[in-house]
Formats: sequence, structure tokens, C-alpha cells
Amino acid sequence: MNGFFISIEGTDGSGKSTQIRKIEAYLQSKNHPFLLTREPGGTQIAERIRDLLLHPEYREMTAKTEMLLYAAARAQHVEELILPTLASGTSILTDRFVDSSIAYQAFGRELGDMVQVVNDIATGGKKPDLTIFLDLPPHLGIVRKQKEENHTMDRLELEANTFHEKVYEGFVALCQKEPDRVKRIDASQSVDAVFAEILRELDVLLMK
Repeated sequence: MNGFFISIEGTDGSGKSTQIRKIEAYLQSKNHPFLLTREPGGTQIAERIRDLLLHPEYREMTAKTEMLLYAAARAQHVEELILPTLASGTSILTDRFVDSSIAYQAFGRELGDMVQVVNDIATGGKKPDLTIFLDLPPHLGIVRKQKEENHTMDRLELEANTFHEKVYEGFVALCQKEPDRVKRIDASQSVDAVFAEILRELDVLLMK
């Protein structure tokens, strides 16, 4: 039996890291075998691409270059790590997946349908079994990021508010398009209240 594929999505500052730590602890308490990974990243090659994508020095990167680099990192991630891990019976918990590219590049960069086409090639059409979207208005998320100690804003976090608003619209559109997979959770609640909603969705999946 294959493992479950779970992704956590949200705009910058939505609390993904905090909730992922709590999900980790919960899965460990259930003795459920899983591997935590992230995008872009997860493998040596994909992590090197991540450095290029997020480095604030590369502000001249074009939208299509950005899209293709994300897809290249994802292709390596899927083939080298995600598919073999799932096939072994171990679940995957990933911080971002294709939905982020749809939100950031299709909507934020206004590249439209080509982003899905490119990512279908990169992933072979693989989708998570469950995606948690932590719904927080982007202006609140960026304020959170700015207040974090020792946090250097990356290239995407430094984009204008209009960009982040379009990204947010992209995530909302995904929730409306695939409500059975993408579960929208109000991330403005307390950490524990958010996690309680996540747990309900996780337990439904793990019982399958």
C-alpha cells in the first residue's frame, strides 16, 4: 500500500512552519511513517535550484524562467524522492507543491494555463491526496514575516503587495476548483484552533 501524499500551502507568513511542526508531532505519536520535505527543495539538486529562485539578488529573473526553475526542481523532487517514498509505504508531508506554482506563477506572474501544462510534465500529473490551505490575507502574512527575528526577506517576499494579492486569489481559486482535495482553513485563528481543524482533515485521510 502506498503512503499518503499531504501538502501544506499558504501565502507567505500564513503559519505553515508552525503547523507543519505540529503535524509532524501528531504523525509521530500515531507511529505513522512519513517523510517531511519542502519545495522548492527536498533533494540536493532541487535545493541548489531553490537558492537561485529565492535569493534576493536575482530580482531580474523573468516570470518564465521562474516557472521553469520551479518545475525543474519539482521534477527532480518527484522522481528522486516523492514517488519512491510513497511506493515504499511511507507518507510524504511537503511544505508546498504544484498549487504554489499555480498561485505564484499562473496568477501572481499572470502566466496562465502554461503553468499547469509545464507542471503536469514535471510531475506526471501527480497530486497530493490532501492539501491544507492556510488562509491568511497576504498583507497580514507579510507583516508577520517582517516581524520575525533574524529573517531575511527572500526574492518573492520582497514583491509588491499587488503580486501577493494575486497569489492569494490563485489559492482561493484552487480551493473552489478542487474542494475535495484542497481544504481551506482560517489561519487568522489561534495556532491551536488552526491545528484542530487540520487534525479533522488528517484523521479523515488516515482512516482511508
